[in-house]
Amino acid sequence: MNSGILTVSYLIASALFIMALAGLSHQESARRGNLYGMIGMGLALVVTVFGVVTANHGLLLVGLAAGGVIGWVLAKRVEMTQMPELVAILHSLVGLAAVLVGWANALKHPTDMSDIELKIHAGETAIGILIGAMTVSGSVCAYLKLSGKVGGRALMLPGRHLFNLGLLLGAIFFTIDYINTDSVMALVVVTVLALIFGIHMVLAIGGADMPVVVSMLNSYSGWAAAAMGFMLGNDLLIVIGALVGASGAILSHIMCKAMNRKFLSVIFGGFGTTSTGGGDSGPAGSADDIKPIDAQETADMLLHAKEVMILPGYGMAVAQAQHTVYEITRRLREKGVNVRFGIHPVAGRMPGHMNVLLAEAKVPYDIVYEMDEINADFPKVDVSVVIGANDIVNPAAQEVPDSPIAGMPVLEPWKGKTTIVLKRGMSSGYAGVDNPLFYKDNTRMLFGDAKASVEAVLRCLGD
Repeated sequence: MNSGILTVSYLIASALFIMALAGLSHQESARRGNLYGMIGMGLALVVTVFGVVTANHGLLLVGLAAGGVIGWVLAKRVEMTQMPELVAILHSLVGLAAVLVGWANALKHPTDMSDIELKIHAGETAIGILIGAMTVSGSVCAYLKLSGKVGGRALMLPGRHLFNLGLLLGAIFFTIDYINTDSVMALVVVTVLALIFGIHMVLAIGGADMPVVVSMLNSYSGWAAAAMGFMLGNDLLIVIGALVGASGAILSHIMCKAMNRKFLSVIFGGFGTTSTGGGDSGPAGSADDIKPIDAQETADMLLHAKEVMILPGYGMAVAQAQHTVYEITRRLREKGVNVRFGIHPVAGRMPGHMNVLLAEAKVPYDIVYEMDEINADFPKVDVSVVIGANDIVNPAAQEVPDSPIAGMPVLEPWKGKTTIVLKRGMSSGYAGVDNPLFYKDNTRMLFGDAKASVEAVLRCLGD
């Protein structure tokens, strides 16, 4: 393929990826953004396969077909509630690709380079393998945590910070050694150290910080792709990797800000790792303070309210109750009740998780508000309905100085007239912190499976 055509195609693909990111920044344009991204990736694949690759086209096309079929099947079978773990495991594939490409480069260096160019190339290779291996193991651990196969509590090893420092210094030493000596054994050590660091980094992060972990691994996968671009001399891969890496880093910063956390404090230990009380101090109230409510009473409260706020969490996703929640919303709005949704930036297990679920259920975009937009309105709300959320509506963040979530910005339904919490029982949330909201005078507890509870409320609302 003519180099000019290849360059122009790559420029068009880069522009489409930028347009995709711009589209994904708003719910209304997200579908269009996804379309731009798909077109850009399709163009990039076609021009790369037929314009850059010079041999083994048959084998490559077989691989593309197999990957396409697997991707299609996953997209069809995976439920929306499983999206966080799917995203995590897909990040691991990007990291694995970086590792494999790096090792392919390491085992067969280009022959037309000067000594200094070979050293630069060796540095690119080692860094690509380092980032890629860290992304692989970290993403797999994140998948295991998000899918419940590994507990959400942070793993606190004695001297963990010194352990991390040792891994970092070791990786730097053996990277330099590989650049200077071209030693395969040095590169093996770099790979192993990166894999260990990725595992320890994610296991040491508490469950409530997992949205940050997902966006952070997204950033790592982008930088791994950029490193592959440098190794292969592919400008488009560098651009794509930089876009993904930078956007993931920005999103991680936004997530940390939403939780009043510093990025480094998340990386070196999640919620529940530094508290002297909080999560281990026992219940925030007594059983006598709990005020149960049934579905009929809940329906009556909603029908007689003027302002209703629905606050969804991961429990709604697990129960797949979003469609029933939308039907309740529709009926209440038809009866003149002003219903709105309040979304915390880290609700669920990945950034934007609740927004995606509500969009899937056809909830209108204009009644879905972010935490910063809605918190000031709670004193005017008659009924707040918390569905499967815990940590994001926990007043301990403001009221308990030594709580593991102290200082984290949260939604404030307790400032309204009445709060109804839909929950299976009185267990703590993913962060392992008990919730004083459950024991407040204006809180009512609707116990049971979230989907069964909202279906019962819907029946009580009538037609």
